[in-house]
Amino acid sequence: MNTLYKVALTFVIIGALNWGMVGIFDVNLVTLLFGEESFLTNLVYALVGICGLISVGLLLQPFDEIPHGEHK
Repeated sequence: MNTLYKVALTFVIIGALNWGMVGIFDVNLVTLLFGEESFLTNLVYALVGICGLISVGLLLQPFDEIPHGEHK
């Protein structure tokens, strides 16, 4: 997995955790940190969305059955 996908997945995970907090605790960490409708809040949401689109490429890649380093 290349660096772009790792960065994209990191942002997607952060976004998923934020939505989980919204759903479970009714707390939006992004708006708590940066304020509602601020430039930084919109930037974070845009980055998470772009990274989600980048991560779609992972669905198109085959997954290895055996983790790297354990090939015989």
